[in-house]
Amino acid sequence: MLTVTETLSFAAEFRLPRVLSPAKKRARVQALIDQLGLRAAANTIIGDEGHRGVSGGERRRVSIGTDIIHDPILLFLDEPTSGLDSTSAFMVVKVLRRIAESGSIVITSIHQPSQRILGLLDRLILLSGGRTVFSGTPSALPSYFAEFGFPVPDDENRAEFALDLIREFESSPTGTKPLVDFHRAWQRMHAPSPGSADADQSSLVPTMSLKEAISASISRGKLVSGSDVAGEAASVHTYANPFWVEMKVLTKRSAINTRRMPELFLIRLGAVVVTGAILATVFFRLDQSPKGAQERLGFFAFAMSTMFYTCADALPVFLQERYVFLRETAYGAYRRASYVLSNAIVSFPPLVVLSLSFAFTTFFAVGLAGGVSGFAFYTLAILASFWAGSGFVTFLSGVIPHVMIGYTVVVAILAYFLLFSGFFINRDRIPGYWIWFHYLSLVKYPFEGVLQNEFGRGGECFVRGAQIFDNSPLAALPDAVKARVLASISSALGVGIGADTCVVTGRGVLQQAAVTQLGKWECLLVTVAWGFLFRLFFYFSLVLGSKNKRR
Repeated sequence: MLTVTETLSFAAEFRLPRVLSPAKKRARVQALIDQLGLRAAANTIIGDEGHRGVSGGERRRVSIGTDIIHDPILLFLDEPTSGLDSTSAFMVVKVLRRIAESGSIVITSIHQPSQRILGLLDRLILLSGGRTVFSGTPSALPSYFAEFGFPVPDDENRAEFALDLIREFESSPTGTKPLVDFHRAWQRMHAPSPGSADADQSSLVPTMSLKEAISASISRGKLVSGSDVAGEAASVHTYANPFWVEMKVLTKRSAINTRRMPELFLIRLGAVVVTGAILATVFFRLDQSPKGAQERLGFFAFAMSTMFYTCADALPVFLQERYVFLRETAYGAYRRASYVLSNAIVSFPPLVVLSLSFAFTTFFAVGLAGGVSGFAFYTLAILASFWAGSGFVTFLSGVIPHVMIGYTVVVAILAYFLLFSGFFINRDRIPGYWIWFHYLSLVKYPFEGVLQNEFGRGGECFVRGAQIFDNSPLAALPDAVKARVLASISSALGVGIGADTCVVTGRGVLQQAAVTQLGKWECLLVTVAWGFLFRLFFYFSLVLGSKNKRR
């Protein structure tokens, strides 16, 4: 969702040394846009499958631009024209030629070069099985193959003829050995003698060594290696910017991307509000009765688990950025820790909005206890759940590189977390060999926290004398019979229990649910700590599992 100018500007922030002023960096970006022939598309977004943006050739040139923003001495490209039509491919190679003319050394593999592209190349190497079968200027191809005994037809592309001939030799019993041997002999036969008049005009031998070419580029005053910033550039060992600058730039870039795709947040907000509205109407104005207490438990279990399930949309975020991240960190644009922290910073404000929306939708409609302080803790518990859930999903996105597999794993693990949260089966009744999973459950801590917030205040009564018969076969007895049974129980226990006597308080509900080990603030802190822990795991997954390797 970034424009061409913004993409190159952020690349300049990452790659150019700090000694360059912002004005010089902007000037470098504008000069590069002109060099790449992207002036007409400067304010067009890059785009993707769902958003129309620049063309394939323009996107390829932007990709090259991000790699040459720091004006490198040596530039390697692997098939920069693959997948492009002939005109777009020709434009890309013309850009590479201009880069070479500016003083850089450009080495590239080329895919299916046209006659026009062939004419732009200074030197051409044809390889077969890792061995050189031709090395020289493209204009030397006809004479080379003519001397070999296979002249190039006048109406045929020289590169296509060469590749077809090489393929025929590769499939023959002798392989390309005849071509390799002929090339060595041809090089010796046509190599000019030292000091000869045509030494500099030779089409077969480079006019200078690679070392000499690099020295010549440096002497032209390259942007990074030039004498004006050489001292500052030399002091930069790995990264061009300090940690805080990387975080600032990454956060700004992510914020722009997020702001230009509001539909992602709005869909998530809609899901949270609709879920909250459904819960508010289903559990509307719960009373303080045995059934009301049980319904509160069900409401909190579903509400807290919903927070984690709605975080699953964070899974594709890193997966979409994965290859950009690999590319940028491969050449040291920024630290992995900067990316992790900026990711957390950008994702946090939307979580606050989602938490307040769900809290306002459900707290007062359901009739939860605690007033302003209860509402504040309830909102914090929801926010902590979102924080821990997004951290968990982000960590999984760093471990599992496939969206569908990731969704399957997320849904399955969250189901296990809910199962062992303490709602479906109390902690003291979970088998010993599964109790460890109870303490690993992300849902357990916010669930117990909101239960403590609801039932741990004291003063609320959820089961009175006449209500002890509810949820039992004795519930259908006449009130007169219930009164006599209560009198008999009072006589047997020596304690007066009337129809309005409080039998089970909120704390009693907590004891029945086995929610007695941690206070509500401790549960909140543990939930927040889970969020930080999973982001730390995400960092290690990037360090250990996101290497830029070819498989």
